[in-house]
Amino acid sequence: MKGTLAQVRSYERSVQLLMVNQFTINLGFYMLMPYLATHLSGTLGLAGWIVGLVLGVRNFSQQGMFLVGGTLADRFGYKPLIVAGCVLRTVGFATLGLVDSLPALLAASAATGLAGALFNPAVRAYLAADAGERRVEAFALFNVFYQAGILLGPLVGMVLTGVDFRVTCLVAAGIFALLSAVQIRSLPARRADEAKRTSGGRGVLSQWRGILANRPFLLFSAAMIGSYVLSFQVYLALPLEVRRLGGQGAFGTGAVAVLFAVSGLSTILLQTKVTAWCKARMAPGQALTCGLLTMGAAFVPLVLATAVPVPEGGPALWLLATVPPTLAALLLALGTMIAYPFEMDTIVRLSGDRLVATHYGLYNTICGIGITLGNLLTGAALDAARAAGMSALPWISLLALGLVCAAALYGLHRTDRLSPPVREAHAEPATA
Repeated sequence: MKGTLAQVRSYERSVQLLMVNQFTINLGFYMLMPYLATHLSGTLGLAGWIVGLVLGVRNFSQQGMFLVGGTLADRFGYKPLIVAGCVLRTVGFATLGLVDSLPALLAASAATGLAGALFNPAVRAYLAADAGERRVEAFALFNVFYQAGILLGPLVGMVLTGVDFRVTCLVAAGIFALLSAVQIRSLPARRADEAKRTSGGRGVLSQWRGILANRPFLLFSAAMIGSYVLSFQVYLALPLEVRRLGGQGAFGTGAVAVLFAVSGLSTILLQTKVTAWCKARMAPGQALTCGLLTMGAAFVPLVLATAVPVPEGGPALWLLATVPPTLAALLLALGTMIAYPFEMDTIVRLSGDRLVATHYGLYNTICGIGITLGNLLTGAALDAARAAGMSALPWISLLALGLVCAAALYGLHRTDRLSPPVREAHAEPATA
């Protein structure tokens, strides 16, 4: 951990602040969101479909507005959008804890989602700009802080929610309010020079058409959808499998907690080492391919486990319920560690260092849509597998998804579409 902190200190102050910001953003978000559904259905007594609506509005407002948030960041600068997002989330989280009417809850939920759409592309574009040639290493460190917030947030939220969920909301809002003040005071204004030169003379629709004409970027975005669908199974398929075998009691709850702990702690401890090893031995396209292969292979232990008869109880059942899913969570984390820094760097390179935040915004929207569809299909596969008695079906499907996406990335790498020449990135006419 000392080595990680030493690496952080080697970057300029703005990069350090962005990493701490991301930890704080995830801390505040994950101390509240895991407990929101219980508050809505339990404390407020809302119907299940209303709970789903409130949560769905948050997700839709974030995924649907990423492109707009990125475009605004490129046009007006990164800092204003980061600050605006944090201020909006302050208001949204405070409102969630203080209101009980459906219109107010929907407005607050939409505000929290829109906040993420405003600051996410801006933070990544800002980090890429100020890290310069050390982008890959910077994004590796960024992921350490990102995962640390995800790991710590639910623990803090559990303690606060034990007192009152409204306390959790107000503390989370206070964190974002403090973060907003710190950024207003300490984060330097930043706007990519190329964005200054190009965005002023072109309309937004013209810029979007230019990005949609960037075929290598779109192909890369489509190929990377699989990585997000696979990694999300730590929150969907793996916990369901643990509870299917281990039950809904204390054992099942503890086993699911182990999944999250393994995923987060392995990233915190190993991310920078994995990135250094990969960068010394692989081209970016090779590292991305390796990451997707690893993520696909994460489901092999679960496929093999389906060949073992399910014990009726005792230690054998506990081992079957915990070991294969935990190995899968560890391999998913490793695959993400391998791919993520090169993924973020590749987006910048494919953008030609122009309108970087807009590219990040569109990329997030494409992957967000992919996650939604992928989760629907995964859920359908889980239901079909149980109904047909084919327990291996979901795991084989996810393994196949990893292999297909890895093959697509390898094809893009071999045809040199992941590193387009600079002249192609700047060849687009101003009126396109």
